[in-house]
Amino acid sequence: MSFTEFKHPLIVDKLTRMRKADTSTKDFRENLNEIAGLMVYEIARDIPLSEIKITTPMGETKGFTIDVPVVIVPILRAGLGMVNGIQELIPTARVAHIGLYRDEETLQTHQYFAKTTKDIAEAYTLIVDPMLATGGSAITAIDIVKKWGAKKIKFICLVAAPEGVKNLQKAHPEIEIYAAALDEKLDSKGYIVPGLGDAGDRIFGTK
Repeated sequence: MSFTEFKHPLIVDKLTRMRKADTSTKDFRENLNEIAGLMVYEIARDIPLSEIKITTPMGETKGFTIDVPVVIVPILRAGLGMVNGIQELIPTARVAHIGLYRDEETLQTHQYFAKTTKDIAEAYTLIVDPMLATGGSAITAIDIVKKWGAKKIKFICLVAAPEGVKNLQKAHPEIEIYAAALDEKLDSKGYIVPGLGDAGDRIFGTK
């Protein structure tokens, strides 16, 4: 049961900017993309490489290239805010989509959309969502991705609650979980405290 909290100064600084209630939609979105890129730089250290021969201006040598397809799976809609930051570092990554919503009364997760890529079974799969609150959406998304045939799966979020981490580890103990911050708790409505508000609304400027 692996959980990693990133405490890099650049990530901590950018997350602090995002938490502020008066941060603009533009700044919120830009910092989210930048944090996603910083995180995936570390997360992808175990991505498989293959040796290849290349020709430089000075002659032939060997090099290395990513050996597997990479698939990013944002949980709609807030997860979309992390895709660009990852694709800037891995431009060949494909994007599958999972649409989920949470019933505000029961806190149960419901699926309304899912579309995979053709190579998901062989892929290095990154499920992304800014918030890991109760863990319901993450658990459901991983269930779906496993049904698609994915085997190498990692879950990346910005802010996690202890309850969500515990629930996700119980449901999928083999999944590696990465967060920019582990927050204090969930409130009575299932929102992360101190958190950063509704990530989807803050990314897209909606209410």
